[in-house]
Amino acid sequence: MVYDYCIIGGGIVGFATAWQIMRLQPGVKLLLLEKENKPGQHQTGHNSGVIHAGIYYAPGSLKANLCRSGLRETKQFCQQYHIPYHECGKLIVATNQQEEERIDQLYTRALANDLVLDKVGKAQLGQLEPKITGISALLSSKTSIVDFSLICQRLASLITDQGADVCYNSSVSHISETAEQVEIVAGENKFHAKYLVACAGLQSDRLAEMAGLSIDFRIIPFRGEYFQLPEHKNRLISHLIYPAPDPALPFLGVHLTRMIDGSVTVGPNAVMSFSREGYAKGSFSLLDTVDFMRFPGFWKLIYQHRRHTVQELGRSLSKALYLQVCQKYCPTLSIDDLLPYRAGIRAQAVMHSGEAVHDFLFKQTERMLHVCNAPSPAATSALPIGKMIARKCIHQQ
Repeated sequence: MVYDYCIIGGGIVGFATAWQIMRLQPGVKLLLLEKENKPGQHQTGHNSGVIHAGIYYAPGSLKANLCRSGLRETKQFCQQYHIPYHECGKLIVATNQQEEERIDQLYTRALANDLVLDKVGKAQLGQLEPKITGISALLSSKTSIVDFSLICQRLASLITDQGADVCYNSSVSHISETAEQVEIVAGENKFHAKYLVACAGLQSDRLAEMAGLSIDFRIIPFRGEYFQLPEHKNRLISHLIYPAPDPALPFLGVHLTRMIDGSVTVGPNAVMSFSREGYAKGSFSLLDTVDFMRFPGFWKLIYQHRRHTVQELGRSLSKALYLQVCQKYCPTLSIDDLLPYRAGIRAQAVMHSGEAVHDFLFKQTERMLHVCNAPSPAATSALPIGKMIARKCIHQQ
């Protein structure tokens, strides 16, 4: 049997792509391969669950446009399929004059992205969030929270109900392309498809190389460590509380996040992970470590952000240092409030030059499309990303 499409990767982007292909081309024969035993086991199931509004992204960028569409489409999907979400809103808080200048720049950028934000002064911030300290803030009232794993699971059900074949426990070991089709080997099984889409997240560079593509980037895994607040502090905040981001740094910084289950988390930091899929602290993979340490772009990136790298490592090793960052805008937190919580690992594409890729990165051949970088907010943007990829596939054929 030759499938019309094969999707590799059972995270939210992979399943959203499969669903959008089947919506645009009813009746196609579609196969999805996932190496884990169920959907969304990596970045989809290890994120903060925020449906972002797209405040931070350059006007006109693909990331900004997809996020804006994703905010709307994700909520519509949740409403249609009865998946709980909550429009709690987000406050980006400035604690000093330099940070106030940063959020003023964010406000200008948000207006250019056709977003509606409210400027909040110190007094109003105190009314909205009595436990939060700051001199001003930006309020994004449309920012929401959800469990993206539930969305991923619903997408999996939708495509199987429409006749797609989904094979779990299927780790791909070989990909070869001919003029007529693509051959994929997973375990003892061999599959053939007219077109292949790889949405492999943390393994995207390896799948691209396996398929014979020439790439000049590597996936560098960054571990995001979180803490959870005790249950009696679940009402500490009403909104998501984010710091004013430093534009010189690749990550947003530690924030307070309301979760859809009612809990509140603190995080993440961003430290090197020595295992692409090792979520327990201290996880180590020789293959993964040697892979990024042999890549010149890794060392260039680390040198460029050397001061921040040391600070993040310190916060990872010392809960007291981590707490200091949190107390900057939430001074009532104590070290006893920082309870264990699961970590996440971010697949960050880094070029040979040391530049971190902040937008989407695709590689295409006649019969393949590889999603090489799907940065945050990929979960928010998954439905429009899937639609865009589906249209690319159809056009390519």
